[in-house]
Amino acid sequence: MKFFVDTADTDEIRSLASSGLLDGVTTNPSLVAKTGKRFTDIIAEICRVVPGPVSAEVAATDYDGMLREAFVLREIAKNVAVKVPLTPDGLRACKKLTSEGTMVNVTLCFSAAQALLAAKAGATFISPFVGRLDDIGQSGMALIAEVMQIYNAYHFKTEVLVASVRGPLHVIEAAKMGAHVATLPPAVLRSLFNHPLTDKGLAAFLADWSKTGQTIA
Repeated sequence: MKFFVDTADTDEIRSLASSGLLDGVTTNPSLVAKTGKRFTDIIAEICRVVPGPVSAEVAATDYDGMLREAFVLREIAKNVAVKVPLTPDGLRACKKLTSEGTMVNVTLCFSAAQALLAAKAGATFISPFVGRLDDIGQSGMALIAEVMQIYNAYHFKTEVLVASVRGPLHVIEAAKMGAHVATLPPAVLRSLFNHPLTDKGLAAFLADWSKTGQTIA
């Protein structure tokens, strides 16, 4: 499973990229707005830090507007993945862009039917929002299971990018289903390190080592 980080905070991105665990970045207008910086400048900076796909979302909702904005975004760097909404115009734009070799992340997916349409349109990534489905009493992970079953049955090349991830359990369940990517807020990505027995074991080892009075270097 590939790990993307869901943020536009370049300090966080640099820190996580240095760990070697980061395969890409997803952003959205809300995340970029929090930075107070110019959108295209932020995307360019992130693309310099992370060589993997960096999702940059269009603001337009009509086909022609999406394409105009997509042409600007894809010129920022070769690793930009243009992010479009799962609407008729969004999928039409997706088909056009992917046919020209541009990576496209189709976002705001909430059903298997929508995911099937995105794959048919040639999406590079489909982003089902599992946490938001959980919030309204539906099962986000059940959606991932359905999408993976459909994609595997037809050998679609579209990668399932699990989004709106709220905690480690979402990540593990998605990985068990074979989902290709999880995009995680920085705090959730860091939480994957945590286990009380790791902390307890390390503390015991350090205590024993200190009793020896030795040093390694």
